[in-house]
Amino acid sequence: MTFQNYSHEQLKALDAAHHLHPFTDHGDLRAAGSRIITGADGAYIIDADGNRLLDAMAGLWCVNIGYGRTELADAAHKQMCELPYYNSFFRCTTPTPVLLAKKLAEIAPPHLNQVFYGSSGSESNDTALRLVRHFWALEGKPEKNRIISRNMAYHGSTIAGTSLGGLDVMHRQLYGAVPNIVHVMTPYAYGLAEPGESDQDFGLRAARAVEDAILEAGADKVAAFIGEPIQGAGGVKMPPASYWPEVQRICRKYDVLLMLDEVITAFGRTGEWFAAQSMGIEPDTITTAKALTSGYQPLSALLVSDRIAATLAEKGGEFFHGYTYSGHPVACAVALKNLEIIENEGLIERARDDTGPYLKEALETSVSGHGIVGEVRTFGLLGAIEIVSDKDSRTRFAEHLKASECVRDHAIDNGLMMRAVGDTMILSPPLIWTRETIDLACARIAGALDLAEKELRKAQ
Repeated sequence: MTFQNYSHEQLKALDAAHHLHPFTDHGDLRAAGSRIITGADGAYIIDADGNRLLDAMAGLWCVNIGYGRTELADAAHKQMCELPYYNSFFRCTTPTPVLLAKKLAEIAPPHLNQVFYGSSGSESNDTALRLVRHFWALEGKPEKNRIISRNMAYHGSTIAGTSLGGLDVMHRQLYGAVPNIVHVMTPYAYGLAEPGESDQDFGLRAARAVEDAILEAGADKVAAFIGEPIQGAGGVKMPPASYWPEVQRICRKYDVLLMLDEVITAFGRTGEWFAAQSMGIEPDTITTAKALTSGYQPLSALLVSDRIAATLAEKGGEFFHGYTYSGHPVACAVALKNLEIIENEGLIERARDDTGPYLKEALETSVSGHGIVGEVRTFGLLGAIEIVSDKDSRTRFAEHLKASECVRDHAIDNGLMMRAVGDTMILSPPLIWTRETIDLACARIAGALDLAEKELRKAQ
């Protein structure tokens, strides 16, 4: 039977009876019931009641080429008919992961020419953690195994991913983190800059926190620093321009590997294939997933530097790590077609030269002056809106009012799917958005802010 054989209410009841959702208060969910998404088209998702919602989150940061692309379905179908699955163990491979690895090496920063596949960003960050520690052990420095991460970072929800991440709410439910992972301040100027401190100076101060952690442990004990170029799930926190060059200088000075988590930012989001290229970062690893297939298939790819790969091949013997679906041929076929579409349709150039700058302009014009908006920030087709009670003092609404969730709910009622993180509203739209789509989204955001302000002021 297909879902069309069930009523909307039957699906909600079955969902409550059997389905445990990710990142969900299940008591709350089952009392309210799920929104059942039944279709999608272009930049819109469609629920079981027939509501068309403009998707400002590209699914979950991933559907870069939009919904309903039959080219990807055709690529999957063709591969399934030829070879639905074989593994990459036992000195075997299949054509599509080989060709995809070649393509990724071509578009990545020039020193990243090796690829290790998984099915999610969480898996690939697990792989990255194991690989960098193994690298130093092979180099005769097994004690060089500490990883420096940041507060508010998100690197997945496996035990290793949660340990690498810096979200306290996740740590509290971990009940035993992976050892030798420490966290330092995040480069979040709006929330952490001192009065009168320039963005330049704040970025350097945030970078020095990495150096302080290296010196505290001793450089001979620190394996790597891991960071998202722009923190995504932590609230689209964008570092000042001074931050990443200084972090890179520090890592090179102490021979600490630099791990970039580009699960959100890769494949056009920042106006280049990778944010590393947008920001001039030269990492030792890049974790990717999500937009690698535009979400049409689960696939991740860890890009590995020639330095690490050479040590692994020359000194490593067998690397006892991998997944049943590493380099799944169908997922890789879909990824190849997805990257081809991104390239052929000029979606990266559009984000860099047209829609990215226009999103910044449109949000600043329509939203930044609103009474409950403290800051608007964008980079390419990523955006964040800080929700505050008082703009001058940057005072937030009382926590129990759930201010950003209030804005989000009004946005959804107004036909726009957005996400709330803490006191921040975030956007990560499909790369197919046009200026007209951006104008529509900004109008719906402004309307949601108006309704939310009335509700929040009344409840204060």
